[in-house]
Amino acid sequence: MGFTIILGNDALKFVKGLIDVNTQVQPVGVDLTVSKVFKFISSARLGFQTRELPSLEEIPPKDGGWFLSQGVYKVRFSEVVEVPEDVVAFCFPRSSLLRSGIQLTCTVWDPGYVGRGEALLQVFNPYGIFLEVYARVAQLVFFKLPKKVVKAYDGFYKGENL
Repeated sequence: MGFTIILGNDALKFVKGLIDVNTQVQPVGVDLTVSKVFKFISSARLGFQTRELPSLEEIPPKDGGWFLSQGVYKVRFSEVVEVPEDVVAFCFPRSSLLRSGIQLTCTVWDPGYVGRGEALLQVFNPYGIFLEVYARVAQLVFFKLPKKVVKAYDGFYKGENL
C-alpha cells in the first residue's frame, strides 16, 4: 500500500486564495506566493515539550517587494491550505530560487492541517535578492494516502495566520 501524487488541477480544492490559477497550478502541485517577510530579532528555545519561538519583526514591502540581503528570513504564504485527513503535502522551493542563490525550507504539511503556512528563506547570494510581493517561491505537492490517518493534525499551528 503506497501513496499517489495528486495532480495539480486536482489539488486546487486544497488551496484557497490563488492569485492566478493558470500560473500557479503545476503538473503535480500548486505554487505558493509570498505575502509577508519577517526578520528574526531574538533567540528561540526548543525542548522535548517546550517551545519558545523567536520574536519577529515584519519587513514592510517597498516599491512592490523586499530587498533582502544575505541572511535568514521567515516568509508567510498568501494562500490558505486545507489538507484532508487522507492526504499529506510536501513543500519544495521553486527552482528559480535555487538558481538565484536562495534556499527555501519547508516542513511536512500533515493531514488535517489548515492555515496560511510559513517557511524559512535563506539568502546565500552575496548580492541579495529583490523579492516581489506575491512572488511564487514554493510548490506544494500533495500525496493521497491509502486511508485516513488515525488522528488528524490538531497541533499548535492548526489555523495559523487565518
